[in-house]
Amino acid sequence: MRTRLTELLNIEYPIMQGGMAWVADASLAGAVSAGGGLGIIAGGSAPPEVIEAEIRKVKEMTDKPFGVNVMLLSPNAEALAQMVVDLEVPVVTTGAGNPGPFVDKWKAAGIRVLPVVASVAYAVRLERMGVDAVIAEGTESGGHIGEATTMTLVPQVADAVSIPVVAAGGIADGRGLAASFMLGACGAQIGTRFLACEECTVHENYKEKVLKAKDSDSVVTGRATGHPVRGLKNRLTRQFKELEAKETSLEEYEALGSDRLRQAVKEGDVRNGSVMAGQIAGLVREIRPAAEILREITGEAEQLLLSAPQLVEK
Repeated sequence: MRTRLTELLNIEYPIMQGGMAWVADASLAGAVSAGGGLGIIAGGSAPPEVIEAEIRKVKEMTDKPFGVNVMLLSPNAEALAQMVVDLEVPVVTTGAGNPGPFVDKWKAAGIRVLPVVASVAYAVRLERMGVDAVIAEGTESGGHIGEATTMTLVPQVADAVSIPVVAAGGIADGRGLAASFMLGACGAQIGTRFLACEECTVHENYKEKVLKAKDSDSVVTGRATGHPVRGLKNRLTRQFKELEAKETSLEEYEALGSDRLRQAVKEGDVRNGSVMAGQIAGLVREIRPAAEILREITGEAEQLLLSAPQLVEK
């Protein structure tokens, strides 16, 4: 399958793996890239030396393209922005801030730049900055989210910009990938599905909670604070909802959430930790190798697209 995304990133399948903080390490990113997609290492707020070690690990695992996600609100964002240049990282995705100060530097180094966007206006602005593509992420996604759904956001962004558009949010199988193409995207970024792959190093309790999730098990907290986050329901999400109902201070809200993602990912505390996952978690039913997931999703999408003409009367 050849699309503008596969050509832009020199990958086999038009699928990017989401840059999930505390989750997307070298093990996952390397497996996705070696399998023909684009693996992403999550920068998050990790110390630069930790991310440098992960980048070097991926380079030892595969010679295929991979990327690093730079969370621009991180105190280490500037150091990471320079590191991806120094270590010749092929692709950078960004979130939680404006990549403008770094775009020229990255482009001069030959890095492909793909920011995550949650609105048409921001996509248009980033195109003017010279980014290579945008990732239009709907509110169905896990983690920090916007308001627009994938179904409404992707076609509007695709109509507004001339650069490639990648769909994200609520995509976990070939049906989602095929739908992304129909909405005007040239590929998909997938996060939640890769939580349940063999190479993902999250705690087994985290994987098991994703596998057991139903369609109604995800919830958004933090809308009242202006920083909404989607995750799976547990004791922590109930506590967040209680604070929101009391209209408590932002400081108290942030204190409750401090270090909770690491608690779930690394320690396996899926009751009190933050189990970030998208609405599509109910469709994730088994743990598979990353390469098999990539082949299955793309193969299913191909079959659906090939059969689509049968739906139209001549």
